[in-house]
Amino acid sequence: MEKDAQSSLALSLLKRAHGNAVFERRVRVLAESLAAKIPSGASVLDIGCGDGTIASLIMDRNPTITIEGIEIAPRPSCRIACKPFDGTSIPHAAGSFDVCMFVDVLHHTHGIEALLFEARRVSRRYVLIKDHVADNWFDFKILQLMDWVGNRPHGVVLPYNYQSRAQWDRYFSVAGLNVISTQDRVKLYPFPFNVLFGRKLHFIELLEKSEARQ
Repeated sequence: MEKDAQSSLALSLLKRAHGNAVFERRVRVLAESLAAKIPSGASVLDIGCGDGTIASLIMDRNPTITIEGIEIAPRPSCRIACKPFDGTSIPHAAGSFDVCMFVDVLHHTHGIEALLFEARRVSRRYVLIKDHVADNWFDFKILQLMDWVGNRPHGVVLPYNYQSRAQWDRYFSVAGLNVISTQDRVKLYPFPFNVLFGRKLHFIELLEKSEARQ
């Protein structure tokens, strides 16, 4: 019991430290970067929206954008309208939204290809993704550490399913999605942390449905 209590306290302290040092900057930078890639007036589905903070901040930056979310376990405190889903099938009809958005979601699932196909189905035109790239063992271990620190205190499932650049390109091609805008340096961390945890481990890409497979 004492060991469990110590573990719980350590995770609580880790959660607080991460929130103070990283969370606020991360959500602000992501909201700014993502908002810049979403067309004005677009309707957006945030797949795996969490507590809706990033979506809410995007709408603050561009009030013409409307965002609703889906989540495996919707939170009562979610800042946007949110529906439950099973993690595989998106509970919306084809072409329901202008943009389907994944923000650090796909590496938490083993079904990347299936979710991309679902996002393509539900989107009228665009799929917007923020995720990670791991092209070698060192990158993988750094991302694994980041994931554990950022998500373990919240009880998030951590499959560490990071992809290389070539693997991402294959997934997009198979799903009939063409990359039209890429940002491979996302300044989530202040110096000197960005030297280790930044680099090109993060990307934001706006993808468009291939005309050949509309």
